[in-house]
Amino acid sequence: MTTSPIMNTSAATGAAPSPASPDQAKLKKAAQSFEAVFVRQLIGSMRSASDGDGLFDSEASKQFQDMADAKTADAMAQKGALHIADMLVKQYGARLAGSAAATIAPAAQPAADTKAAAQ
Repeated sequence: MTTSPIMNTSAATGAAPSPASPDQAKLKKAAQSFEAVFVRQLIGSMRSASDGDGLFDSEASKQFQDMADAKTADAMAQKGALHIADMLVKQYGARLAGSAAATIAPAAQPAADTKAAAQ
């Protein structure tokens, strides 16, 4: 008997789920950017904790290491490797939805008050 791995259909097709609003899309992009910066700092801290100078350590190789680390951090953030962006979207997405509902509710309330006053 053979088994096949369970796959997410959106991951299998390469299509990402569409965000509910432009604000959600901005929030997701900002959260991914934050995760990338965090991972860059994490990788930089790990590199600085190394034992000593290597055979090929120079300013040029350090610069290329920094560029490679930044690219790695961006890729990890885009894949959601640490799920930091997901947690931020979950936390602030609820606040975003709450503030949107609070903005709509006061605008609807004065119309109800004018109907009551007209009767």
